[in-house]
Amino acid sequence: MSISLTRYLVEEQRAKGRIPSELRLLLEVVARACKSISHAVNKGALGSELGDVMGSAGIENVQGEVQKKLDIIANDVLIEANEWGGHLAAMASEEMDSIHVVPNRYPQGEYLLMFDPLDGSSNIEVNVSIGTIFSVLKKVSNNAAVTEQDFLQPGTQQVAAGYCVYGPQTTLVLTVGDGVAMFTLDREQGSFVLTQENVKVPEDTKEFAINMSNMRHWDAPVKRYVDECLAGKEGPRGKDFNMRWIASMVADVHRILTRGGIFMYPWDKREPEKPGKLRLMYEANPMSWLIEQAGGAATNGNQRILDLEPKQLHQRVSVILGSKNEVERVTKYHVTP
Repeated sequence: MSISLTRYLVEEQRAKGRIPSELRLLLEVVARACKSISHAVNKGALGSELGDVMGSAGIENVQGEVQKKLDIIANDVLIEANEWGGHLAAMASEEMDSIHVVPNRYPQGEYLLMFDPLDGSSNIEVNVSIGTIFSVLKKVSNNAAVTEQDFLQPGTQQVAAGYCVYGPQTTLVLTVGDGVAMFTLDREQGSFVLTQENVKVPEDTKEFAINMSNMRHWDAPVKRYVDECLAGKEGPRGKDFNMRWIASMVADVHRILTRGGIFMYPWDKREPEKPGKLRLMYEANPMSWLIEQAGGAATNGNQRILDLEPKQLHQRVSVILGSKNEVERVTKYHVTP
């Protein structure tokens, strides 16, 4: 008998006591929003929703990235779906300058939702897998008004995290601190169905994911690790490696959760003042928790990502995550070159 996302969450609430009912309902709303985004993505050019927001020139978001029409659509879908349910106090998105506080006309809950509405949107026009990443925190301050400071909690404080990948299948991947589960969208039923439970990332791997075009900008520890991989059986690792790079974090992490590997988006010398490219709150924290819940590891090269104390809403970070032994090796090269 197939198990729906709703039933899975109810069992996490009732039988295991992992999550309260308000969080369960919030996650169901997020899942419904992801279904709507999946529909818009699947329609593609048929829905006249491809391309930049304002023609070929485009406009930039707070991250300095040109927004796609689907970026805005996905962002609006998530806000509109979640602001009225009474479970949230506020939301934050990679596409918005500041937080979106739940309007006064709706009841205000105790949770905070953060999301990258459409990760990998540079791949939209070429029909490569993209996705939505989300993270849920609990508001800990007693202040009636919600501020950005309420969001600045380390990743260890997450109460739920996940992503939805829009590929050949639409797959929702979720953790509430009880391992990682994968759900596939059954379009005939219109619901997410559990297809894999207790996902585990192999501790060792023969695959690495990194943008090789940036090799000349890498720091020495990253270059050392990749050089060793490229040396193959004749090198110090004594085995051949394959390289994979999709330029969509959701797709790359999904591959790692499915069959192992290591994903690296490290600091480099192009913008030395920035600690990395990816966003800590919207991308690194939720993905790191998923990977750790599946037995993997995630660091910024020097310390565990989930232990980082956020200083800014749109803070960036270097990311190295995936199969535990490989992540530990790269991290060791940073600590003791």
